Amino acid sequence: MTLLALLDYAAVLVFAITGALVASRAQLDIVGFAFIACLTAVGGGTIRDLLLDRNPIFWIETPSMLGVAIVAALVVFFTAHLLESRFRTLIWLDSLALAVAVAAGVGVAMAQEQSAPIIIVMGMITGCMGGLMRDVVVGQLPLVLTQGELYATAALSGAAVAVLLSPYFDGTLYPLLACAATTWVLRAGSLYFGWHLPVYKSTPPKS
Repeated sequence: MTLLALLDYAAVLVFAITGALVASRAQLDIVGFAFIACLTAVGGGTIRDLLLDRNPIFWIETPSMLGVAIVAALVVFFTAHLLESRFRTLIWLDSLALAVAVAAGVGVAMAQEQSAPIIIVMGMITGCMGGLMRDVVVGQLPLVLTQGELYATAALSGAAVAVLLSPYFDGTLYPLLACAATTWVLRAGSLYFGWHLPVYKSTPPKS
């Protein structure tokens, strides 16, 4: 199995679990679990592949990825009630999924020898769009838009690190590892230590 395929499988698995956890919080039925898990698992990668004109799209080329997502949804359906805090588990698993998916997106774009801006954007799309779709469909505030938290910024930073390091290494293994590590550290730091960017605050007009 190639590095890119391994990253895609890992991103599909972890994002599917987060999708199923969101479905459990929304109290959906078992079909709803499978749908949200699959949407979350393949959403970002699908948009990436469409934009890059990558044919076939990764999960169509390897349908077993849908099987991984569905199995993850079924496991969560029968076990989610055992978790002490489903939301806390969700946000930490989502941080891991973000890191892996950004690296996957960056790796695909690098394999196509895209320019640096496109590589960074593809990493962000792969990492952020699946979770965004998940949250919008179930009607909750997307984690990517949570006020002040580092999410898209973590994805941007991780992808940029990979681009900066790639000229210094043969192959993409170390740049992609650095990408995933940077993304996760920033996102985890935001969750644990409260790292955040300044948020816009409007001031009342002077009378």
